[in-house]
Amino acid sequence: MIGLSGRLRSALIIGGQGIRARKLRTLLSMLSLFLGVLAVVAVQTGSEFAQKELLTDAELSMAKDGTLQMYLPHNAKTGPIALESLRGRPDAVGSFSMQATIGEPNLTPVNPGGMPFDRPGGGPGGGPMIMRCSAKGDCTVGPQGDAPPTGAAIEVNLVALTGDIRQFRPFRTESGQWLDFAGTPGLAPRIVLNKEAAKGFSRYRVPAQMHVQGATADTTPQIIGVIEDGNGYQATAYVRADELLNWLPADQTSSQNYYGSGVSILMDPAGSDLERILRSKLEGAGVKDQIYTQVVNSRERVESQLRLMRLVFLAMAALVLLIGTAGILNVGLATVGERVEEFALRRAVGTPRVLLAGIVLAETLLTGLMTAMLAIGTGALGLRFAASLFRSRFPSLSGIEFPWQAGVAGVIAGLAAGLLGGLIPAIRAARIPIATVMRA
Repeated sequence: MIGLSGRLRSALIIGGQGIRARKLRTLLSMLSLFLGVLAVVAVQTGSEFAQKELLTDAELSMAKDGTLQMYLPHNAKTGPIALESLRGRPDAVGSFSMQATIGEPNLTPVNPGGMPFDRPGGGPGGGPMIMRCSAKGDCTVGPQGDAPPTGAAIEVNLVALTGDIRQFRPFRTESGQWLDFAGTPGLAPRIVLNKEAAKGFSRYRVPAQMHVQGATADTTPQIIGVIEDGNGYQATAYVRADELLNWLPADQTSSQNYYGSGVSILMDPAGSDLERILRSKLEGAGVKDQIYTQVVNSRERVESQLRLMRLVFLAMAALVLLIGTAGILNVGLATVGERVEEFALRRAVGTPRVLLAGIVLAETLLTGLMTAMLAIGTGALGLRFAASLFRSRFPSLSGIEFPWQAGVAGVIAGLAAGLLGGLIPAIRAARIPIATVMRA
């Protein structure tokens, strides 16, 4: 063991002296390897960033990984039971979705069904489209026909919340503020818009009158903020459930059967007793079917999406790295050819063949390690520069750090290239016969 450690130390020392004595060749080897290692670092960094971006979008639109999600059926009894069961539960949040129209009454909204404002529907001749739903819940989108004329009204998917949903879906506040669930509920519902809904209110001037089917009267909403909720395909507004219940009976929160409406509950997996309580209460009320529960598993889904892309880019990076390895091999063979007499003399004075091979391998491994450090530093600086340049377009870049996985991948790539590029020269150095020293 002592002998092995001594040989290793000797190989590293002599290898370092060889690198210092042949600076130009070491630089050439590093240049040939730099792009390959940098490509590996860039691919690993890009995949980590893409995974983070996709996970962020999944958390915004669905929920954080591991959250227990429960869907309840459309039924007049579902809403009151869910509201009663969720009262005083900080580990769960219920959301009750319904269609609402803000603006002039008895007119067709400019975005029927809450559709995006940049993709307006068009019927025959370019006329507006409208969504019609039957009593059974069958919804179809068709030409406006005999529907009221389009006016100053915006349709949104109104989501009533029993608590702060950001513990499960980390919404980003774009402007204003988020709903305050600690204060006393007001008679004028305070609403927070998503970016798609805010786009409509910035383009159209509509009266502050909100109509929700089943409500005792139209309300006067107060828009207090705009958030990013990951939903770019539907105008959505969020409101405190207790403020909406001042105007809407509890049984109406779950009786609507429009597209995109429904009752869902996000809960901590540790609070599984809530699921059992809800199921028993609903079954006791005669609501047994269409109760679904699932655990959000966004990370596995995102990783499966990125796996193939990551393999393809890593294969391309490996090809570039292989070219750099060939450069180290050529320089190593040329160096061994020039040092034949030196290695033969070392053999003549009793240097083991293993130590000779270790000297050559130490040079190439140290070269690969230095190249990896240089590529990692370049990648970290490049990431910081890109973050400052594209932070406004990708908000998630504001808090991004250089991933340690990319650093590990760079070190492994550099050492692997050094090992592969120095293996053949090391074997050749170990096979130099002692008789070669007689040429000197």
